[in-house]
Amino acid sequence: MSHCVLAIGAHPDDIEFGMAGTFILLGRAGCKLHYMTVANGSCGSAAMDAETTVRVRTQEARNSAERLGAVYHPPIAADVEVFYEKTLLARVASVIRAVAPDILLVPSPFDYMEDHVNTCRLAVMGAFCRGMPNFPVIPPRPAIDRPVTLYHAQPHGHRDQLNRFCEPDFFIDIGSVIEEKTAALAEHKSQQAWLDASQAMNEYLQTMQDLCREMGTLSGRCTFAEGWRRHNHLGFCEPGTDPLGEILGDYLLTRPTA
Repeated sequence: MSHCVLAIGAHPDDIEFGMAGTFILLGRAGCKLHYMTVANGSCGSAAMDAETTVRVRTQEARNSAERLGAVYHPPIAADVEVFYEKTLLARVASVIRAVAPDILLVPSPFDYMEDHVNTCRLAVMGAFCRGMPNFPVIPPRPAIDRPVTLYHAQPHGHRDQLNRFCEPDFFIDIGSVIEEKTAALAEHKSQQAWLDASQAMNEYLQTMQDLCREMGTLSGRCTFAEGWRRHNHLGFCEPGTDPLGEILGDYLLTRPTA
């Protein structure tokens, strides 16, 4: 059976920052890739108005998805309007039913930014509702019974809302695809000035590589890595199901024990 992967991020460029290395490796292994951000990036500029910002950032996300070899799914909310509420949940769940992934890559449940946290909640519950015929989705789609395994990426900066370090359960060595990951993030050209102004990221591509290098150092076994945690299986798949580990076993690292 061909594996299907859906990556869901909060904003354009979030997938590239935290998930793209693993995403690329899954594509190289023959998986079908799907790419979605819940928010449209509307607040991600200090120079352009919201309408222009959305247009620019949507095109950047489309370009990145194409570079990654993924099917692009358009956003469904404005920035800072990603709330855990019924309409957005119904729309996220509809996408999940349409794609029917068996691997779902989602943000961390703990992060400095509420859009990220709420995107995680929407994605997790949207997947949980995939098989519920009595939960109406927008647009309407029938429930599906395909098992799905969820994996949480690291929070941005590897730290939660209280600035505590979040340690992953395992790592994926992305050294072989760091240049491809960087090129995908570089499609989001509008974010250089914005991230510099809003979050003091003088060079966002370098920031991303530094974060991946931090994970590589933590693994003790590679230079660049992405960290992951597997979600509880209940309501999603059988205990012990780990398609990501099965597909990318050659790249999967666990932290050495003392």
